[in-house]
Amino acid sequence: MQAYLTLTRRELAAYFISLTGYVVIAGTLFLTGLSFAVLVSKLQEVSTPMPVTELFFATPFFWLIVLLATPVITMRLFAHEKFSGTFETLMTAPVSDRQVVLAKFTAAWVFYLLMWLPLLGIIFLLRHFTNDPSALDAGAVGGAFLGIALQGGAFMAGGLFASALTRSQIVAAMICLAGGTSLFLLSFLGDHVNTDGGWVAQVFNYLNLFDYMADFARGVVDTRPVVFYLSLTLLFLFLTLRVVESRRWR
Repeated sequence: MQAYLTLTRRELAAYFISLTGYVVIAGTLFLTGLSFAVLVSKLQEVSTPMPVTELFFATPFFWLIVLLATPVITMRLFAHEKFSGTFETLMTAPVSDRQVVLAKFTAAWVFYLLMWLPLLGIIFLLRHFTNDPSALDAGAVGGAFLGIALQGGAFMAGGLFASALTRSQIVAAMICLAGGTSLFLLSFLGDHVNTDGGWVAQVFNYLNLFDYMADFARGVVDTRPVVFYLSLTLLFLFLTLRVVESRRWR
Protein backbone atom coordinates (compact mmCIF):
# COMPACT_ATOMS: atom_id res chain seq x y z
CA MET A 1 0.00 0.00 0.00
CA GLN A 2 2.83 2.39 0.84
CA ALA A 3 4.45 1.77 -2.54
CA TYR A 4 1.14 2.50 -4.30
CA LEU A 5 0.69 5.80 -2.43
CA THR A 6 4.29 6.82 -3.12
CA LEU A 7 3.90 6.13 -6.83
CA THR A 8 0.58 8.00 -6.91
CA ARG A 9 2.12 11.08 -5.29
CA ARG A 10 5.03 10.88 -7.72
CA GLU A 11 2.78 10.74 -10.77
CA LEU A 12 0.44 13.46 -9.49
CA ALA A 13 3.32 15.78 -8.70
CA ALA A 14 4.62 15.37 -12.27
CA TYR A 15 1.60 17.29 -13.59
CA PHE A 16 2.50 20.33 -11.53
CA ILE A 17 6.27 20.20 -11.98
CA SER A 18 5.85 20.71 -15.73
CA LEU A 19 3.61 23.20 -17.53
CA THR A 20 1.26 20.46 -18.73
CA GLY A 21 -0.99 20.51 -15.69
CA TYR A 22 -1.29 24.29 -15.61
CA VAL A 23 -2.02 24.48 -19.33
CA VAL A 24 -4.78 21.86 -19.04
CA ILE A 25 -6.37 23.60 -16.05
CA ALA A 26 -6.13 27.02 -17.71
CA GLY A 27 -7.64 25.68 -20.94
CA THR A 28 -10.47 24.01 -19.03
CA LEU A 29 -11.19 27.20 -17.09
CA PHE A 30 -11.20 29.28 -20.28
CA LEU A 31 -13.55 26.97 -22.20
CA THR A 32 -15.85 26.50 -19.21
CA GLY A 33 -16.10 30.24 -18.61
CA LEU A 34 -16.65 30.88 -22.31
CA SER A 35 -19.39 28.25 -22.40
CA PHE A 36 -21.28 29.81 -19.50
CA ALA A 37 -20.85 33.30 -20.98
CA VAL A 38 -22.38 32.11 -24.27
CA LEU A 39 -25.22 30.32 -22.50
CA VAL A 40 -26.10 33.30 -20.30
CA SER A 41 -26.03 35.58 -23.33
CA LYS A 42 -28.41 33.32 -25.25
CA LEU A 43 -30.74 32.92 -22.29
CA GLN A 44 -31.27 36.68 -22.24
CA GLU A 45 -33.05 36.26 -25.58
CA VAL A 46 -34.69 32.82 -25.19
CA SER A 47 -35.84 31.44 -21.86
CA THR A 48 -35.67 27.77 -20.88
CA PRO A 49 -36.96 25.78 -17.88
CA MET A 50 -33.63 23.95 -17.67
CA PRO A 51 -30.95 25.35 -15.32
CA VAL A 52 -27.82 26.71 -16.96
CA THR A 53 -25.69 24.06 -15.25
CA GLU A 54 -27.64 21.32 -17.02
CA LEU A 55 -27.38 23.12 -20.35
CA PHE A 56 -23.59 23.27 -19.98
CA PHE A 57 -23.20 19.49 -20.24
CA ALA A 58 -25.09 19.48 -23.53
CA THR A 59 -22.80 22.04 -25.15
CA PRO A 60 -19.84 21.23 -27.43
CA PHE A 61 -17.56 22.99 -24.93
CA PHE A 62 -17.89 20.26 -22.31
CA TRP A 63 -17.19 17.44 -24.76
CA LEU A 64 -14.35 19.42 -26.35
CA ILE A 65 -12.70 19.69 -22.95
CA VAL A 66 -13.10 15.96 -22.28
CA LEU A 67 -11.84 14.85 -25.70
CA LEU A 68 -8.82 17.17 -25.77
CA ALA A 69 -7.78 17.05 -22.12
CA THR A 70 -7.79 13.26 -21.84
CA PRO A 71 -4.93 12.62 -24.33
CA VAL A 72 -2.84 15.42 -22.83
CA ILE A 73 -3.27 14.09 -19.30
CA THR A 74 -2.63 10.42 -20.09
CA MET A 75 -0.17 10.38 -22.99
CA ARG A 76 2.94 10.59 -20.81
CA LEU A 77 2.00 7.98 -18.20
CA PHE A 78 3.75 4.99 -19.79
CA ALA A 79 5.01 6.38 -23.08
CA HIS A 80 7.35 8.85 -21.40
CA GLU A 81 8.73 6.14 -19.11
CA LYS A 82 9.51 3.94 -22.11
CA PHE A 83 11.02 6.76 -24.16
CA SER A 84 13.24 8.04 -21.34
CA GLY A 85 14.39 4.55 -20.40
CA THR A 86 13.04 4.64 -16.85
CA PHE A 87 10.32 2.07 -17.51
CA GLU A 88 12.50 -0.97 -16.84
CA THR A 89 13.95 0.69 -13.75
CA LEU A 90 10.46 1.31 -12.45
CA MET A 91 9.31 -2.22 -13.19
CA THR A 92 12.33 -3.75 -11.42
CA ALA A 93 11.61 -1.74 -8.27
CA PRO A 94 9.93 -3.55 -5.35
CA VAL A 95 6.42 -2.79 -6.64
CA SER A 96 3.96 -4.99 -8.49
CA ASP A 97 2.64 -4.35 -11.98
CA ARG A 98 -0.83 -3.88 -10.52
CA GLN A 99 0.41 -1.17 -8.17
CA VAL A 100 2.11 0.68 -11.01
CA VAL A 101 -1.00 0.60 -13.21
CA LEU A 102 -3.34 1.63 -10.39
CA ALA A 103 -1.01 4.41 -9.22
CA LYS A 104 -0.75 5.95 -12.68
CA PHE A 105 -4.50 5.67 -13.18
CA THR A 106 -5.27 7.19 -9.78
CA ALA A 107 -2.93 10.13 -10.38
CA ALA A 108 -4.47 10.87 -13.79
CA TRP A 109 -8.02 10.51 -12.44
CA VAL A 110 -7.37 12.76 -9.42
CA PHE A 111 -5.84 15.41 -11.65
CA TYR A 112 -8.85 15.14 -13.97
CA LEU A 113 -11.14 15.83 -11.01
CA LEU A 114 -9.00 18.76 -9.88
CA MET A 115 -9.24 20.12 -13.42
CA TRP A 116 -13.01 20.48 -13.02
CA LEU A 117 -12.94 22.30 -9.67
CA PRO A 118 -13.17 25.73 -11.38
CA LEU A 119 -16.60 24.65 -12.62
CA LEU A 120 -17.82 24.70 -9.02
CA GLY A 121 -16.54 28.27 -8.64
CA ILE A 122 -18.36 29.35 -11.79
CA ILE A 123 -21.58 27.81 -10.48
CA PHE A 124 -21.19 29.79 -7.25
CA LEU A 125 -20.68 33.00 -9.24
CA LEU A 126 -23.71 32.21 -11.38
CA ARG A 127 -25.81 31.60 -8.29
CA HIS A 128 -24.62 34.87 -6.74
CA PHE A 129 -25.20 37.18 -9.71
CA THR A 130 -28.39 35.62 -11.10
CA ASN A 131 -30.02 34.85 -7.75
CA ASP A 132 -31.12 31.52 -9.23
CA PRO A 133 -31.36 28.85 -6.49
CA SER A 134 -31.57 26.07 -9.10
CA ALA A 135 -28.05 26.92 -10.28
CA LEU A 136 -26.64 25.54 -7.03
CA ASP A 137 -29.04 22.71 -6.31
CA ALA A 138 -27.09 20.22 -4.21
CA GLY A 139 -28.56 17.19 -5.97
CA ALA A 140 -27.88 18.49 -9.45
CA VAL A 141 -24.33 19.63 -8.65
CA GLY A 142 -23.54 16.39 -6.84
CA GLY A 143 -24.95 14.31 -9.69
CA ALA A 144 -23.03 16.34 -12.26
CA PHE A 145 -19.72 15.84 -10.48
CA LEU A 146 -20.48 12.15 -9.99
CA GLY A 147 -21.01 11.91 -13.75
CA ILE A 148 -17.76 13.77 -14.37
CA ALA A 149 -15.93 11.40 -12.00
CA LEU A 150 -17.32 8.21 -13.54
CA GLN A 151 -16.84 9.39 -17.10
CA GLY A 152 -13.38 10.67 -16.29
CA GLY A 153 -12.41 7.29 -14.85
CA ALA A 154 -13.38 5.53 -18.08
CA PHE A 155 -11.58 8.06 -20.28
CA MET A 156 -8.46 8.10 -18.07
CA ALA A 157 -8.30 4.30 -18.13
CA GLY A 158 -8.61 4.35 -21.93
CA GLY A 159 -5.84 6.92 -22.20
CA LEU A 160 -3.65 4.89 -19.85
CA PHE A 161 -4.11 1.85 -22.09
CA ALA A 162 -3.18 3.91 -25.16
CA SER A 163 -0.03 5.17 -23.42
CA ALA A 164 0.98 1.62 -22.50
CA LEU A 165 0.86 0.55 -26.15
CA THR A 166 3.65 2.83 -27.38
CA ARG A 167 6.80 4.71 -26.41
CA SER A 168 5.70 7.84 -28.30
CA GLN A 169 3.57 10.37 -26.45
CA ILE A 170 2.23 11.73 -29.75
CA VAL A 171 1.10 8.30 -30.89
CA ALA A 172 -0.47 7.64 -27.48
CA ALA A 173 -2.36 10.94 -27.67
CA MET A 174 -3.59 10.14 -31.19
CA ILE A 175 -4.80 6.67 -30.16
CA CYS A 176 -6.58 8.11 -27.15
CA LEU A 177 -8.15 10.93 -29.18
CA ALA A 178 -9.32 8.49 -31.85
CA GLY A 179 -10.90 6.20 -29.26
CA GLY A 180 -12.61 9.02 -27.40
CA THR A 181 -13.87 10.61 -30.61
CA SER A 182 -15.25 7.28 -31.80
CA LEU A 183 -17.22 6.86 -28.58
CA PHE A 184 -18.43 10.44 -28.87
CA LEU A 185 -19.59 9.90 -32.47
CA LEU A 186 -21.42 6.71 -31.50
CA SER A 187 -23.33 8.74 -28.91
CA PHE A 188 -24.05 11.42 -31.49
CA LEU A 189 -25.25 8.93 -34.11
CA GLY A 190 -27.60 7.28 -31.65
CA ASP A 191 -29.91 10.31 -31.77
CA HIS A 192 -29.86 10.56 -35.56
CA VAL A 193 -29.95 7.00 -36.85
CA ASN A 194 -33.32 5.31 -37.37
CA THR A 195 -32.87 1.88 -35.78
CA ASP A 196 -36.59 0.96 -35.45
CA GLY A 197 -36.23 -0.10 -31.83
CA GLY A 198 -34.17 -3.24 -32.52
CA TRP A 199 -31.01 -4.47 -30.87
CA VAL A 200 -29.03 -1.80 -32.71
CA ALA A 201 -31.14 0.84 -30.97
CA GLN A 202 -30.41 -0.79 -27.61
CA VAL A 203 -26.67 -0.72 -28.31
CA PHE A 204 -26.78 2.95 -29.31
CA ASN A 205 -28.85 3.80 -26.22
CA TYR A 206 -26.36 1.98 -24.00
CA LEU A 207 -23.49 3.97 -25.54
CA ASN A 208 -25.26 7.33 -25.43
CA LEU A 209 -22.96 9.50 -23.30
CA PHE A 210 -25.18 12.54 -23.85
CA ASP A 211 -28.18 10.99 -22.12
CA TYR A 212 -26.03 9.72 -19.29
CA MET A 213 -24.56 13.15 -18.61
CA ALA A 214 -27.96 14.83 -18.91
CA ASP A 215 -29.33 12.49 -16.23
CA PHE A 216 -26.39 13.15 -13.91
CA ALA A 217 -26.75 16.92 -14.42
CA ARG A 218 -30.39 16.66 -13.31
CA GLY A 219 -29.33 14.80 -10.18
CA VAL A 220 -30.64 11.46 -11.48
CA VAL A 221 -28.30 8.54 -10.74
CA ASP A 222 -29.21 5.50 -12.83
CA THR A 223 -27.47 2.16 -12.53
CA ARG A 224 -26.92 1.88 -16.31
CA PRO A 225 -24.32 4.65 -16.67
CA VAL A 226 -22.68 3.66 -13.39
CA VAL A 227 -22.27 0.05 -14.56
CA PHE A 228 -21.22 1.19 -18.04
CA TYR A 229 -18.49 3.55 -16.87
CA LEU A 230 -17.18 1.21 -14.18
CA SER A 231 -17.11 -1.71 -16.63
CA LEU A 232 -15.27 0.37 -19.21
CA THR A 233 -12.77 1.54 -16.59
CA LEU A 234 -12.08 -1.98 -15.32
CA LEU A 235 -11.77 -3.30 -18.87
CA PHE A 236 -9.12 -0.77 -19.86
CA LEU A 237 -7.24 -1.22 -16.58
CA PHE A 238 -7.21 -4.98 -17.16
CA LEU A 239 -5.92 -4.52 -20.73
CA THR A 240 -3.27 -2.08 -19.52
CA LEU A 241 -2.10 -4.55 -16.90
CA ARG A 242 -1.82 -7.24 -19.54
CA VAL A 243 0.25 -4.95 -21.78
CA VAL A 244 2.58 -4.13 -18.89
CA GLU A 245 2.93 -7.79 -17.96
CA SER A 246 3.68 -8.72 -21.57
CA ARG A 247 7.24 -7.42 -21.22
CA ARG A 248 8.02 -10.65 -19.34
CA TRP A 249 7.04 -12.72 -22.37
CA ARG A 250 9.58 -11.06 -24.67
